[in-house]
Amino acid sequence: MTDLYISRLTDLVQKASKANQAAFERVAERFAETLANGGLIHLYGSGHSVLPVQEAFPRYGSYVGFNPLTDPRVMWHNVLGAGGVRELLWLERTEKYAEKFLDHQPLNPGDCILVYGHSGRNASGIDAALYAKDRGLFVVAITAKANLDKPTTHTSGKRLADAADAVIDTAAPIEDAIVPIEGWSRPVSGSSTVLAMIMTHELIARTAQALAKRGVELPTFASPTIAGVTLHDTDVIYGVYRERMIEAQRKHLPAFQAKMRGEG
Repeated sequence: MTDLYISRLTDLVQKASKANQAAFERVAERFAETLANGGLIHLYGSGHSVLPVQEAFPRYGSYVGFNPLTDPRVMWHNVLGAGGVRELLWLERTEKYAEKFLDHQPLNPGDCILVYGHSGRNASGIDAALYAKDRGLFVVAITAKANLDKPTTHTSGKRLADAADAVIDTAAPIEDAIVPIEGWSRPVSGSSTVLAMIMTHELIARTAQALAKRGVELPTFASPTIAGVTLHDTDVIYGVYRERMIEAQRKHLPAFQAKMRGEG
């Protein structure tokens, strides 16, 4: 039996690879500059777009400098009820919510942020991108350019791609699902989340390469199943991560205090 999903997904990966070569290089160089200078690469998404955030860091093969911004209120923990999908879908479409969460995060000038969103039309991602850009961050959107034909519903008049400095196209189709089933009215097997993860790992790899060319190596997670690697090695990396986060919070404190005084 011929693959139903894998072959279609592979075709989309190849399409995305060709479409994003220039963007990959530009973004990786900017990420490397930020990390070499002690800054952070933040990651933000809501709904399914939280998954590539979690995939990026912390995980084996990733390194210190990435900061996942995960808000449990725009993630689901149940299908229905508290922490359910219906509540999440409403909240991620509510403008001005994301900035309340981001006020507490150490987003500093010179940092970068990856914002995920398949449709690029939800308020959560657009608000996050606009917020970060206003604070001097380099904003990268990972989204499906196929959705750019759809009008925005955000009061800014922007979609996620419009609010970003650089755009990585997942090449996912508008409907996301990619496998038609004979006798079914709708396709199955979503593609956008997997593609977003692949685009993220490409950026992780290219950024590491760009750092290496600068003579910079960052502490990298490795599996303790590898000979010579222990859980203590992982704890050491967490310590380095915490040091970088404390410094980022220190830099962010004046902006946070001003915001709490109503000046921001």
